[in-house]
Amino acid sequence: MGVVQVDTLRGVWGLGAPLLEGPVWVQRDAALWFVDIKGRNVHRFDPASGDKKSWDAPGQVGFVLPAVGGGFVAGLQQGLFRFDERDGSFSELARPEPDQPGNRLNDATVDPAGRLWFGSMDDGEIAKSGAIYRLAADRSCIASTPLCSITNGPAVSPDGRTLYHVDTLHGLIHACAIAEDGSLSDCREFVRIPSTEGYPDGPTVDAEGCIWVGMYGGWSAKRFAPSGELLETVRFPVSAITKLAFGGPDLKTVYATTANKHLSAEEREREPQAGDLFAFEVSVPGVPGHEVAVGL
Repeated sequence: MGVVQVDTLRGVWGLGAPLLEGPVWVQRDAALWFVDIKGRNVHRFDPASGDKKSWDAPGQVGFVLPAVGGGFVAGLQQGLFRFDERDGSFSELARPEPDQPGNRLNDATVDPAGRLWFGSMDDGEIAKSGAIYRLAADRSCIASTPLCSITNGPAVSPDGRTLYHVDTLHGLIHACAIAEDGSLSDCREFVRIPSTEGYPDGPTVDAEGCIWVGMYGGWSAKRFAPSGELLETVRFPVSAITKLAFGGPDLKTVYATTANKHLSAEEREREPQAGDLFAFEVSVPGVPGHEVAVGL
């Protein structure tokens, strides 16, 4: 275990955004998609051509994930929507928390069975009102975890049998067994990270089943073995790393979203790249992504 100085770490899109999140490599168009939650934008970056494109969202947007048959499923403050990048339209799918107007959707993943897992959180980052949900075939949203203030993830192991989800404010990453019907059991504490090292944000997994997590306020990303052992810490020139995604033709380019919404004017001068998109290379690839198939 140790701090890794990554020679390939580089800025790839200087957005200077308040809160970049949710990076995902979409294989069907060989591009990275991600969002700016507070800026209410969806972004697409094509590394082959260098093309950059953005869309406005009708609310705070926590994630966009590719859907079977084209388009995306987007998580907005209001609920789940279908997003069509061809015309920029958003059409409602489901409202998981109609009785929680202070909440918003925050992060998500798709498991090998095509099921969408997503989290909600208190937009004020105080109330214990967020949970991890699963979108069912009938478009109902099934709450799968206890409530917490800021959920992040989830992420699913390569074999689809373990779900990892983050309680950011308490520095906890949990692991749960996923049954064939999508129910969770045997939930346990996977990793506890002291606040002196920052706060765990979005998780993702690689081909060895290791869990990468961005550290908000920690100037780093951490890689944990499936046993929970810390294997690597990658340092960044900015303090808030929100989430990582594996991309490129070999899935060995790691893209990292960052944020600057927590910084004062003086701190922003010291972190001029905060809120930008970064990339670096690794030897262990990521896992090919899945498209949302259930509940559409």
